[in-house]
This record gives sequence, C-alpha cells and structure tokens, in this order.
Amino acid sequence: MIRLSLIVATFNRSEQLLTTLLAVAQPSHTAEEWECIVVDNNSKDDTRSVVEKFISEHPTQNFRYKFVEEQGLSFARNGGIREAKGDIVAFIDDDERIVADFVSAYIELFDLHPDAMSAGGEIIAEYPFGRPRWMSRYAEKPIANPMSFGSHIRLFPKGLIPGGGNMAVRRKALDIVGLFDTSLGRTGKSLTGGEESDLFERMAEQEMACYYVPRAVMYHIIPKEKLSLDYFRRLNFNNGRSQLRRAELHHRTPMLYIKECAKWVATLLLCLVHRPAQSRYLLTMRYQISRGIFSRE
Repeated sequence: MIRLSLIVATFNRSEQLLTTLLAVAQPSHTAEEWECIVVDNNSKDDTRSVVEKFISEHPTQNFRYKFVEEQGLSFARNGGIREAKGDIVAFIDDDERIVADFVSAYIELFDLHPDAMSAGGEIIAEYPFGRPRWMSRYAEKPIANPMSFGSHIRLFPKGLIPGGGNMAVRRKALDIVGLFDTSLGRTGKSLTGGEESDLFERMAEQEMACYYVPRAVMYHIIPKEKLSLDYFRRLNFNNGRSQLRRAELHHRTPMLYIKECAKWVATLLLCLVHRPAQSRYLLTMRYQISRGIFSRE
C-alpha cells in the first residue's frame, strides 16, 4: 500500500532534474510504500524523454510521469496531489538532493505523531561555485532558505514554516483547507511565490500541528545564475509582491505595511554589524521587498 507520494514539479531543468531523481531513487524505505510523481509543467526542453528514460532504467521503483500544461508551480503541485495515491503528500523541487532516509523519516513522523498535519525537514544550502562573500544569513534566506532546528523531532518554531522544497502534508489536511492557491506561486520564469506560506497560514488558522523532522534532510543546490545581483533584485521584488498578495487574501494589508516599516529599522541596525558588501545586499533586499509591497508596478 502506498503510504507517501513524493511530488517533484519541474520546468525546463532536465539536466538538474536527473540529479534530483538519482537521489530520490536511493531511499531506505520499502519501495511498495511510496511513489514519486514527476510533474512536467509544460517544459519545452527534453524533460519528458529524460524522465521516461529514467523510469525505464528503474523498473523496481514506483516512479510516474505526469504532464500539466497550465503554467505555474501551484498548478503543477495540485496536479501531482490529484494523481497521488498516498495519505501523505511530500514535495521537493527539481534543484535538490535528498538523503536516503528522507521518505522513511516522514512516514515515521506521521506514524509517531497522529496530531501532525504537516511537517518539514532540514535544508542545507549547497554552492557548487562557492558561497559569495556578500552573502549574510539574512540575504541567503530568499535564495536558499537554509533551515535547521536541532537533531530532535519537535513542533515547528512559532511563526516559521517548512521550506517549499522540503515539506509534507496529510491528505486529510488538504481536504480541509484546500490545495495550493493558483493565483500564487512561480509561473514559468516569474519569481513570484507565496503559495506555501498561504497554505501553511490556512492550516495554522485551523490549528493544525506542524512538526520539524531532522532526518528528512534536503540539499538545495544553488546554481551560479541565482547568485547574480539582477536575480537577487528580481527575487526580492517578487517576494514583496507575493507578501502583498497574501496580505490582501487574508485581509491584513495594514499590518503588512507596519511590519515592513519595522523591518527597515532592523535592517539598518544589521548594517552596522555586517561587512560593507553584506550591508549593500541587505539594503538591496529590503528596498526591493518594499518596492514590491508598496509600489503598484
């Protein structure tokens, strides 16, 4: 019986996707209890042939290919959820490596904690081209979202949520709060997001417990193009746009404005204790987020 369905949404990243799938194909958990659904979100490269070849080369593993034409990460993930057979639905992205215990860690967590409706694991940033000197842990968060809360299972820290590339949800929780909001999330090369934050906010409103799973480790592979100043600016601007959209959906726009002003104070204080290059990127990040929130571009 399928216990867990692992969904990998992908768009025009066939080469990197292969690295991700090779890691997925080495789980410690019995193959009969989990499946992996690769959701091709209308890719224009050779993604389909790469995935189909991979599946044929791993006949003992339960891999499946699904094509979703409507562009957008939320559409892709929702398509994977509808295809999934497991009572637990987990998500990773196509630029990651998971450890062999990943599937087992999530299944055991939900077995040990019946109150758990969602969960997230450790995220470790991996920089094949080196970690740039301008990167502070604050500027790193929107790019790589590293995450670690110790070596023991615990409730997720208050006010924080799992990373979108390393999370799992009980299907019955999705039956209650609904799927990903398709007005949010990345579409093609657009860097808008917020669909995970919106989903976890809806679950929090229902007082659903979310746990941290230290053994579900994921390595987030950061390519060189994600370390450019242009990408950093666009990413943070769209982060601000996404925050505004979620605030409008949940009727808390004035509070968003107040919090963003407070974050400017915190950013200026942080600049006093960081190197000049790091401070410049902190100011760039805050400016672009604020531009996304306050401007009507």
